[in-house]
Amino acid sequence: MTMTTSKTSPRRLVRGGRRAALVAASAVVLAACGTTDGGSPFEPTGPTGRVRFVNVITDTTRGRVNAILESVPFGVNLTYTQTTPFSLPAPNNANYSPIYVGNRTLVLKRTADTNTVVATIPFTVAASQDQTIYATGGTAASAVTSFLTTDDNTLSATQARVRVVHLSPTAGAVDIFVTTPGADLAAATPTLANVAVRTASSYLAVNAGTYQVRVVPAGTAPASRAGAVAINVASLALAANTVRTIVAADNNVGGAPLRAFVLTDR
Repeated sequence: MTMTTSKTSPRRLVRGGRRAALVAASAVVLAACGTTDGGSPFEPTGPTGRVRFVNVITDTTRGRVNAILESVPFGVNLTYTQTTPFSLPAPNNANYSPIYVGNRTLVLKRTADTNTVVATIPFTVAASQDQTIYATGGTAASAVTSFLTTDDNTLSATQARVRVVHLSPTAGAVDIFVTTPGADLAAATPTLANVAVRTASSYLAVNAGTYQVRVVPAGTAPASRAGAVAINVASLALAANTVRTIVAADNNVGGAPLRAFVLTDR
């Protein structure tokens, strides 16, 4: 693979502190595979939005990736459930990166062979808007696709805000219960009912405290819920003035056992 260069500086893609992060990421890629990607071919101006990438690729061969944003390294050697920029070295490991507004392209390449493109994901950055790009699929050599969410990271001084992004095709439509730990599911009402795959729920405002999050197939009879739990987050501590996203997913090669992981949004 041949190193390419461009007169346009990669730092123009992002603002302020992200410059050093992208330079550092370039050095890591260079050391890891003997090459890097060229600089950005454009010189954007104007306001920014904020972007985060999450790896939910269910294929161990293609699931370890480098994320390249407009030819600029954005994340290196990202494994299942890892996110960028959070995975970057401190002090650049923020939850999101500020990116100039406009139409953008994220390219995922195999870390072990950066000649192999795993997925190309076009997206649009809107001013003052947060968004998350999830890479999904890959089981049994299926296509790696994307799912994008617009994230509302408005804070509440007295409560926590939490939502669920459902990315488990094995689970199908589900009912989701957010309860005190150990609450009887037979007597509970679904907090979120009949949530389809590839859906982001609305945000829930909850009092600060510790919760249990359980997922069962949609429409499961009350008496059968306890035995039908497909995903169980046994203890989720939520503080006031925070925002969290719970991602429901298959395991790293697809299928059961299903799992959930929690993203810190703010």
